[in-house]
Amino acid sequence: MMNIGQASGASGISAKMIRYYESIGLIKQSRRTDAGYRTYGENDLHTLRFIKRARKLGFSLEQIRELLSLWEDSERASADVKAIAQAHVADLQKRIVELTEMRDTLSQLAHTCSGDHRPDCPILVGLAEESNHECDEHMTH
Repeated sequence: MMNIGQASGASGISAKMIRYYESIGLIKQSRRTDAGYRTYGENDLHTLRFIKRARKLGFSLEQIRELLSLWEDSERASADVKAIAQAHVADLQKRIVELTEMRDTLSQLAHTCSGDHRPDCPILVGLAEESNHECDEHMTH
């Protein structure tokens, strides 16, 4: 058995996040000593490491909740796990496209800016134009 600080060090998840995961029911409430201190065992560490790895892969807390449920279910169908992973891959792909578009737009705006002492700034003009365009789009829909 180990305390929350030791569990944090062994899992790579901060004590604050461990307490948060407990508070939202992502992990079960830890055992307590007579003095009220949290204690963790090897199974708890496996779960925390699972969460750490899933977060590193970008899964949401709700997706992790589903994955943990499937991980703990010996009767699970691997198709259920695969469906969650494929949905996440599709979401990541969409985000990659969006981030690439943002990078390209900002790179182009930065390229047009001389970056000197003058107040003219194509970046600010470009941002203002985009804001006005978005307002127009929202008003027409």
